[in-house]
Amino acid sequence: MRDDDSRFSSASFFSNFWSSALRAKTLPSSKDNHSLRTDGLIRRLGLFDLILLGIGASIGAGIFVVTGTVAHDVGPGVTISFILAGASCVLNALCYAELASRLPAVVGGAYLYTYTAFNELTAFLVFAQMMLDYHIGAASIARSLSSYVVTILELIPFLRDNIPSWVGHGSEEMFGAVSFNILAPVLLVLLTLILCQGVGESSMVNSLMTVTKVVIVIVVIIIGAFKVDVSNWTPFVPNGYKAVFTGATVVFFAYVGFDAVANSAEESKRPQRDLPLGIIGSLLICIVLYIGVCLVITGMVPYYSLGEEAPLAEAFTSKGLKYVSVLISVGAVAGLTTTLLVGLYVQSRLYLGLGRDGLLPPIFAKVLSHILSVGSLTGYSVVSACVITLRWTDKPASQASARWQPNRMEGILCLVIISCCGFGAGLFYRLSAALAFPIIAIVIAVLAIGSLFFRQAYIGPPGFSCPWVPVVPALSILFNMFLFAQLHYEAYLRFVILSILAIFIYAFYGQYHANPSRSNEKIVYHRAPTEEVQ
Repeated sequence: MRDDDSRFSSASFFSNFWSSALRAKTLPSSKDNHSLRTDGLIRRLGLFDLILLGIGASIGAGIFVVTGTVAHDVGPGVTISFILAGASCVLNALCYAELASRLPAVVGGAYLYTYTAFNELTAFLVFAQMMLDYHIGAASIARSLSSYVVTILELIPFLRDNIPSWVGHGSEEMFGAVSFNILAPVLLVLLTLILCQGVGESSMVNSLMTVTKVVIVIVVIIIGAFKVDVSNWTPFVPNGYKAVFTGATVVFFAYVGFDAVANSAEESKRPQRDLPLGIIGSLLICIVLYIGVCLVITGMVPYYSLGEEAPLAEAFTSKGLKYVSVLISVGAVAGLTTTLLVGLYVQSRLYLGLGRDGLLPPIFAKVLSHILSVGSLTGYSVVSACVITLRWTDKPASQASARWQPNRMEGILCLVIISCCGFGAGLFYRLSAALAFPIIAIVIAVLAIGSLFFRQAYIGPPGFSCPWVPVVPALSILFNMFLFAQLHYEAYLRFVILSILAIFIYAFYGQYHANPSRSNEKIVYHRAPTEEVQ
């Protein structure tokens, strides 16, 4: 009897697991989107605040460091790397903009979109992958920020050479792995306290710091333009286009930040209008700034002479412009501060969304306030797929023939094929396989896109509409997966291990506490007393 009971219990567990995993949120109606939620979130962010939020999340010290370090390997062609990564992000941003406009009333971003378009387990996996990006990023950014802060403090004569390395630069490693940095956690706590004051106060700090760093970047580009020697741009792609594509994967994370705008849905004054504009506007500004810095740094000095630690600062120093190096340090502090602040903000909103839905303990529903690209590429691909699936309708794609009846499972299979073909083409390219192999993979992907276009019926969403659906979202998935294939094997290992861990957490906690019907409840927002919500 015990064996029978054990088999019955095991079968019951897996049955409940799959039935829970396949649950999905009901798409809120337009009326729900404009209704109001009593969770303490205030609608205080206007369009300008949202644009600065996206820029603040994307433009960090990376613009002063990553541009140079990648240029050292790619050459002046790093500009193409940033253009390719930016083009991929534009496709992703168009998909984000539609969903942010369609679901503007609830916090959650990519997690919420996946929960609505697909199912509970997929949404939880997307959350886990993207959240690890934010956690690892926050730790590394805090460490870099502390180092830059100490560098600026050391400009004061009586502090120079008197600040111990363990305060901000990090002590020497113990046992080959452990290094102490006291200032990094202090800065994390300070920024968390700022977030605890409310979105208005944290947005004001972000706006001030973001404007400061953008002005500094523009000044650096203008000054550097007068020191450009165009002969340094020849050859433009010295190490071939494979290095350019690898560089595009590395710099992809430099653009990650526009999804922070989508996660501010509950605090936007006019979400359906401002969220799409904030997402796309902030991304386009970042693309222009990155391209400008790339052209300047590779034009000032030969790419092979660029340093590894502070390439942009060293380039200006070599031209006798040491004061610009100090300006770059100030810009790096401002950039890292806003990147870290917005990263903590997005983390709190994602945890808030899962806490409300019961996938994490209720404490998370309270508002207290190289491998990195893997989570973003995964999350952005799923968001692009969400745009397609949420547009599907049961009406026949062609009234002339019953053969052209829309089929959801067929559509999902096409999305999987596109993802696999994108990854396969990228892997073949990375391994220098015969050109026929990536071409075959791309041809199969095009056929799958054609199937999505001709065999599915689509409806136009309210608010902002991503153009050329399903072609644009499908191309976004294809390009994301191509870049995913360029990542180091450690990224794949991280992806698999984290996915398995997330499934265990969901199986033993999330499935029993999730409440997808929460999306049908009336949502009430607080708003600032003097501000009108439209």
